[in-house]
Amino acid sequence: MSDQQANLEWRDGAIPVSTQFDDPYFSLEDGLAETTHVFLQGNHLPDRFRDGFHIAELGFGTGLNLLTAWAAWDQADMSTPLTFTSFEAFPISADEMARALDAFPALAPYATRLVNAWAQDHTLSTLDGINAQVVIGDARRTLPLQEFQADAWFLDGFSPAKNPELWDADLMKHVGTHTVSTGTLATYTAAGFVRRNLADAGFEITRVPGFGRKRHMTIARKIP
Repeated sequence: MSDQQANLEWRDGAIPVSTQFDDPYFSLEDGLAETTHVFLQGNHLPDRFRDGFHIAELGFGTGLNLLTAWAAWDQADMSTPLTFTSFEAFPISADEMARALDAFPALAPYATRLVNAWAQDHTLSTLDGINAQVVIGDARRTLPLQEFQADAWFLDGFSPAKNPELWDADLMKHVGTHTVSTGTLATYTAAGFVRRNLADAGFEITRVPGFGRKRHMTIARKIP
């Protein structure tokens, strides 16, 4: 487990904001709608779901993206568990997670299970119903040690302007290495250096409309 914990403050009593990175964990407008737009639709999900599908993520945060993908998987009547691997350097507490996820009552049955598992073990080894793992620590060191190749990536670190380490060229190359041929990724950012790093990592980049007040976001496909 990481020695480094997240430092939070709360906006409007409900939205967690990282004081380390001066950035909210999810959209001030509608976090669930943002996750659906950016990460599910950005990766053409649930249309691409199949048995054995593997989502990977940079920036676990409150767990909202995992819950959204898990609910979509169940709604698609898949017969096997979704595989979901996430990387997080600054884990929040179980109480903070519960408080943040209270904003999304539609996900409450999943959130209860996640919070209970998170309270026991941040790697989520006890979470039933989904094949989930959170790798705690700096992704620049932990991702290269992994052996999986994901079908889809959610790149959800804090703003590239405030957390450039999670978007650097070497890490994006490891994202590429850990993506299947023609696999996809999506992220809320359209920062030029991020798009260049992803292109250098072997992705075909497309800029598309973002969520809410964000004009653009980025989707990408691993070039065969």
